[in-house]
Amino acid sequence: MIWATQVLEHLVSKGAPSRGEMTDAAMAARAECVMLNKGPYLLKAIDQLQALLQRMDDDQHKKTPRLRQLKSW
Repeated sequence: MIWATQVLEHLVSKGAPSRGEMTDAAMAARAECVMLNKGPYLLKAIDQLQALLQRMDDDQHKKTPRLRQLKSW
């Protein structure tokens, strides 16, 4: 499955992601491929997406979501 729903579009074009884009990008962890558009901040978006997907992967165990420990301090 390819995830292509304007993932991190605002980050790629303006340099800062919206909250909705980050949520959408987090759901991309279910896909085999994520499509990003071209823009001046494309490399920043790739780094951000990689970090986000790694964090999401840490919260999964055999396709079952786990709650991570809260770090408030």
